[in-house]
Amino acid sequence: MTLIPRPAMHPVAVLLVSLCAVALSACDAGHQGASKTDIGKVLNVKSSFGPDFAVTEVEPTGIDPKLLTGQKLPDGLKFEPSDCAKFATGQVVPPGTEGNMAAVSAEGRGNRYIVIAVETNGPIPATEPGKDCQKVSFAGGALRGTVEVVDAPKVAGAQTLGVHRVLQTVVNGQTRTGEVFNYVARFGDYQIIVSANPLVQPDQPVAPVDTGRARELLVAAVNAVRN
Repeated sequence: MTLIPRPAMHPVAVLLVSLCAVALSACDAGHQGASKTDIGKVLNVKSSFGPDFAVTEVEPTGIDPKLLTGQKLPDGLKFEPSDCAKFATGQVVPPGTEGNMAAVSAEGRGNRYIVIAVETNGPIPATEPGKDCQKVSFAGGALRGTVEVVDAPKVAGAQTLGVHRVLQTVVNGQTRTGEVFNYVARFGDYQIIVSANPLVQPDQPVAPVDTGRARELLVAAVNAVRN
């Protein structure tokens, strides 16, 4: 199988594509006062990347809800279990959401990480995957894939979720595969979103995603914006 190449894009644009259809679930219920929360401090996580990473940052700016909804899956797909379609196609940030965001992206060691802090005008309802929707498969035409809940770190006072998404399509008779891990922490009007995916580089083997680092980034980012 061939991994789908990911051309160079603005870090925010990359994030918006990779975040499609990720929903939130409570791993650690609770609410923490957000009076001191500063999404701009998410930029502090860039110090955790060494010189072998190319790091880009996006200062706090208004979010475009049309972009944050990401790319929707095409109509006509069949989901298994069928009752899990809502979870598999859910959006992190629903259309019409207003607020601000700041982000850091880093590329190195065969991986791309994007960490984004979002402040919205009100809490975003969580979509619970439920025990029957821990792994959802879908297919239609030349497209198929899976959405699977994976371990996410517990964060005090936040709801967290980890999702692994794999997408396969056939192009010119060849099967191409893309994958992304997304980790989300939600508390009040704030969300921290970490996206991690492998880079496709010429003449180099595709590196596995360092999910441990992605989970650590989620915790570090939450701590950064809260302090």
